[in-house]
Amino acid sequence: MAPIPVKKTDSIEEHELCPVVESVRKVGNEWRLIVVRYLLDRPMRFNEILRVAGGVDAKTLSRVLKYLASEGILRRDVLSTQPFTVQYELTQKGKQLRPVIESLRLWGNNWVLPAISAERK
Repeated sequence: MAPIPVKKTDSIEEHELCPVVESVRKVGNEWRLIVVRYLLDRPMRFNEILRVAGGVDAKTLSRVLKYLASEGILRRDVLSTQPFTVQYELTQKGKQLRPVIESLRLWGNNWVLPAISAERK
């Protein structure tokens, strides 16, 4: 996986583009990955995501959802109910993150959960 050399001007340093690094910049934020993880299960409304994500505040979640929508990772659908509700669903681009999330799940089962269990004893 060879990085792509890129030269930037206007006082931005020259650096190489790496697909891993650039992907992490797009979705590597803790809350972004957590939102994607839950939306892989099914489309959800804002309050559902807020409840299952655990620990995220409404303002941060709103910002994360707007960002993921602007990147084309999820779609925001306004449902025709009164009062109106908004449902969030992953796009094809977002669904392609499933193998990444599954890899994190396997790694977490092997390394993170055992360490947490050991700390609790």
